[in-house]
Amino acid sequence: MSRIGVESAFEVLLRARALESQGRSVIHLEFGEPDFPTPAHIVEAAKKALDEGWTHYGPSQGMPELREATAAFVSRTRGIAVGPEQVSIVPGGKPIIFFTLLALLEPGDEVIYPNPGFPIYESMIRFLGAKPVPVPLEEERGFSFDLNLFSDLLTPKTKVVILNSPHNPTGGMIPAEDLGRIAEILRDRDVMVLSDEIYSQIVYTDEAPVSIARFPGMAEKTIILDGFSKAYAMTGWRLGYGVMPVWMADAVTKLMVNSNSCTASFTQRAGIAAINGPQESVSAMVAEFRRRRDAICKGLREVPGFRCAVPPGAFYAFANVTGTGMESRELADLLLQEGGVAGVNGGSFGEYGEGYIRFSYANSLSNIMEAIERIHRVSSRWETLAMRPGRR
Repeated sequence: MSRIGVESAFEVLLRARALESQGRSVIHLEFGEPDFPTPAHIVEAAKKALDEGWTHYGPSQGMPELREATAAFVSRTRGIAVGPEQVSIVPGGKPIIFFTLLALLEPGDEVIYPNPGFPIYESMIRFLGAKPVPVPLEEERGFSFDLNLFSDLLTPKTKVVILNSPHNPTGGMIPAEDLGRIAEILRDRDVMVLSDEIYSQIVYTDEAPVSIARFPGMAEKTIILDGFSKAYAMTGWRLGYGVMPVWMADAVTKLMVNSNSCTASFTQRAGIAAINGPQESVSAMVAEFRRRRDAICKGLREVPGFRCAVPPGAFYAFANVTGTGMESRELADLLLQEGGVAGVNGGSFGEYGEGYIRFSYANSLSNIMEAIERIHRVSSRWETLAMRPGRR
């Protein structure tokens, strides 16, 4: 247990709630959760499922109807041929990370993963006794990574490569040409790819993000992670899925039998309604996120010592705060304690996240603008704090 980590946004949330219990006002920009309600037709489908008795055990791999709908959706959106036998329905997206690494790794194996990145990647790698090998995401590359460095990091011990695009915490995306090059590098290696595509529908570019699974020879080497939490504002429903080779799906099913038995049946009925039903709510949510993204990035760039790239996907602004002269952890604490603005220290996402703070713009535009005003008010203290003896 000493090797397993946690997700820092939950820790920040607890500290923010403690301040609120004291009567303090806190604007929550720490959590990666859409602030929109689950679309009404999805909620009604769940209610109907409960009334119809979908309250018992179901197949461990997932309900056939949802696996068929998911296979069709992934085939359409990724441009690959997927059958329901390749789909595993699980309670949330994290089990795909957990089960994939548990099934594939032995102690001493190596895993290349993005850094800064979702903390659970490194946590699970270490927990299983494998070696985490971070590949730094660089701001000047749009928070993508150097392909030459990536190639140099590969060794005979590399068993898994984790990709995440659109990316948490930066909102960056891996360019399609880079994905093609990664596919060329990995195609003839005994390496599996875990492609975390949970933000695949939350993009602000004219073209949809490309999955590495669509490149020649990669479908049989790739596990796609996706789910319903982000695009359909269903975080609390705990409904996700993986798309993978059949042999891998069989392994995930065994792990489901030994852990969760199955994903709740009535939530799966709601998932069918989400995928097969109207998608206008997704489009409307993304349009609103775009408006908020533009506002928060503009506002953060006007804060002394801050700079902020405009992300092409997800709903995070990853602000570079090195110009303040303060460590990012100390600055994030200051903003919470004195400004009532909850963000997440970039170092929580790995060593290459130091010097950044992640702000989620999954909050109302009015709250975002109030948060910017509060950050401006606190900024008057930075020069004094940064000039204390012993500080850089």
